[in-house]
Amino acid sequence: MTTIWLTRIIPNPRNRQASRDFRNSVELHYRVMKLFPDNLGDQARKQLGILFRAEETPQGPYLLLQSRTQPDLNLLPPDYGKADTRPLSPLLDALRPGLPVRYRIDANAVRKPRKTTQELHGLKPVVALTGPAAVEWWRRQAEQSGLKIDTVHATQLIAASGLKAQDKQRIHNARTRFEGNALISDPALLRRRVEEGIGRGKAYGCGLLSLAPATTA
Repeated sequence: MTTIWLTRIIPNPRNRQASRDFRNSVELHYRVMKLFPDNLGDQARKQLGILFRAEETPQGPYLLLQSRTQPDLNLLPPDYGKADTRPLSPLLDALRPGLPVRYRIDANAVRKPRKTTQELHGLKPVVALTGPAAVEWWRRQAEQSGLKIDTVHATQLIAASGLKAQDKQRIHNARTRFEGNALISDPALLRRRVEEGIGRGKAYGCGLLSLAPATTA
């Protein structure tokens, strides 16, 4: 099977480029893509399986980056921060039915109303979900990804946003963090969904599903 790589980048808080990137999801996307070959065309992110998630901790932010190709960390700007890469495949190879896991994902939970419903209620083509509706969305996604959810904790996050350089299109993806415990029901399906990501907004920090072994109470 293809090796999946997991990279952690801890930015230097005194580095101006790093500070700018971590304030803007579009800039962070550009920074991530610069760590990989640039001759793959419009579908490069999808071909390379690139997913990322920015995390905030009391010690400061860091970036988790997942990919099918190992990134070239030498392409980070000088003094950008600390970074290391390790294979994720050992964890994925250990997935088995009934294994209890902890999970975390920042997802763009949305629904697409029918055209008649849009017109009747003046809705946008894509509507962001919050509260119980978002949790129900995640439960469906998890079930379709080989996970049997036990617990869910949902946190509304600041939207992933920024301005694309090419066409000046403004990106604004609502984000909800889902985390909790689950049991694996279909390891092969779960592995595929981990590799591909879940939901929309994958280019801008959504869809990366992280798993870790958990013990039952």
